[in-house]
Amino acid sequence: MVSLQTPICDFGADAPDFTLPGVDGREWSLRQCAGEKGLLVMFICNHCPYVKAVLDRIVRDAAELATLGVNSVAILSNDPAEYPEDSFDNMRRVAERERFPFPYLYDESQAVAKRYGAVCTPDFFGYNAELELQYRGRLDESRKEAAPPDVHRDLFEAMKQVAETGNGPRQQIPGMGCSIKWREAPTH
Repeated sequence: MVSLQTPICDFGADAPDFTLPGVDGREWSLRQCAGEKGLLVMFICNHCPYVKAVLDRIVRDAAELATLGVNSVAILSNDPAEYPEDSFDNMRRVAERERFPFPYLYDESQAVAKRYGAVCTPDFFGYNAELELQYRGRLDESRKEAAPPDVHRDLFEAMKQVAETGNGPRQQIPGMGCSIKWREAPTH
């Protein structure tokens, strides 16, 4: 397991489009996921201890952001051949068990993660109503263990600001997580 930090926010970068299958049996596009005031794109997985430590907080924040007009979507891009816990069937189980209030999509080709520049799980990309990047930071100060319940909610507060003003905070603390499990390139 390689631990990585996310890059600095590239303010104003357009959200790359996608159409991916969800665990609900639907195909989802970027536009179908977007909310009136913005969109939070989250690269997560089922096996990562960083994600497991904050999954309840991700669900809480996504539900609260939806009331502000910011929708959320979670995308799994890991190679399930190497990490069976990240299989599509297990994605469905996790989404049902945790009552995800957002689509959980499978990026089998890993092309979407590459277009976004995702590097780890969790990796958060917060967009405004015009789908311009305004946040690329951490959820809160949690690592492999959840931080105390009363810590500052970096992601939620940033996306609340995006919903209200269209702009994210200039000061952002990078997220941290397990590296995305990329497929081996075929050798010829």
